[in-house]
Amino acid sequence: MIERYSRPAMERVWSDENKFDRWLDVEIAACEAWAELGVVPRKAIPKIKMARVDLRRMNEILKETHHDVTAFLGAVAESIGEESRFIHLGLTSMDVWDTGTSLQLVEATAIIEEDIKELIAALAEKAIKYKYTPMVGRTHGVHAEPMSFGLKLALWVEEMNRNRQRLREAQREIAVGKISGAVGTYATLSPQLEEKACARLGLRPAPVSNQVLQRDRHARFVTTLAIMASSLEKFATEIRGLQRTEVREAEEPFSAGQTGSSSMPHKRNPELCERVCGLARLMRGYSLTAMENIALWHERDISHSSAERVILPDACLVIDYVLAIFTGVIKGLQVYPQRMKKNMDITKGLLFSQRVLLALIDKGLSRQEAYELVQRNAMKSWKGNKRFLGLLKADPEVVAVLPADELESLFDYQYYLRHVDEIFERLGLTEAQWKDKIGRTKSAELAPRSI
Repeated sequence: MIERYSRPAMERVWSDENKFDRWLDVEIAACEAWAELGVVPRKAIPKIKMARVDLRRMNEILKETHHDVTAFLGAVAESIGEESRFIHLGLTSMDVWDTGTSLQLVEATAIIEEDIKELIAALAEKAIKYKYTPMVGRTHGVHAEPMSFGLKLALWVEEMNRNRQRLREAQREIAVGKISGAVGTYATLSPQLEEKACARLGLRPAPVSNQVLQRDRHARFVTTLAIMASSLEKFATEIRGLQRTEVREAEEPFSAGQTGSSSMPHKRNPELCERVCGLARLMRGYSLTAMENIALWHERDISHSSAERVILPDACLVIDYVLAIFTGVIKGLQVYPQRMKKNMDITKGLLFSQRVLLALIDKGLSRQEAYELVQRNAMKSWKGNKRFLGLLKADPEVVAVLPADELESLFDYQYYLRHVDEIFERLGLTEAQWKDKIGRTKSAELAPRSI
């Protein structure tokens, strides 16, 4: 239900109104810089700052010119009259287009970073809540050893922190302007004008440019979003796996009145997580297109322009959307600790095989001798569906080294969670640390859970 996740803030950033307002910001900043340099009369600036873009009129002009920027300039000129002769003085189209796009990308980045902060907060609260909730760890989809559900979520917290850092770095790379003329020589402008205009816009001037900002900047930005989407796909895929009927350890929220199938009323499908996964594929496609846009002919061609009109708005809209979806999934995540405990027992204690192996080695057996003893009994348990501990107790070679009471002490889930506190401390995810960072953790929800 897409309407549940309308993203008006991001939609506004990529609206035609905002796009041409940012272009106008660039033109006005250039005029103000010209005035500082004594080229444009200062008395003309107040009138220039009253300029507006009439989209209806711009579209009428566009039908004749077939050129966005000249249509834009025509509509702006009509809004102020005589002083319009100073607008676009010495500039080329891409001075306005690329610098305006940078302003839009900076706006979009601020929204995305807020999205990430909200997701990290939701993940952290759930990680702390389920910090001591044991579940089976799986490798290759097969039961390995016990872990905690909170630890799984803590892993995601740290990954999203890395994504947040990547976004900040990408934002810094894209927060640049270019007002250097037709091929970057400043022949009709000056570096001083560019510096003054960019400072007014909150951008850094690109140290060197040709007719355009170089597209490796945009490629890094879009690939950063694609990496983030891939992380979300990884998380969503895990939830989909945990929601499988045979597993059912966690599931995405399912509201009253919601249906999972038109034909089967019992269905509770992970459709939100599946949506995240599908859109992540789209994002990776955008990143490839962004990289294809890096190579342009000579000082610039126009092959990148048509693609960017799609991929830049869409990439920002999609990542904003999937972050919102997945944050909602995490906030409403249904977790079933008893099912986790039941699933751990499916293999009749085989989860403890390494503990037994290490205990036998500690008693003086070679690793090979110990491994053969443990594996022999593990395979009997696996094939015969018998308790692993019982088979070990019945094996005279094992009990000759490890008495029954020592064997029993090894079968303890708590043992596998003994370093969880240290890991959470390292991540800044103790209850006290998170309260200090977020200020909204509920103590009652975060009490340690008995194993």
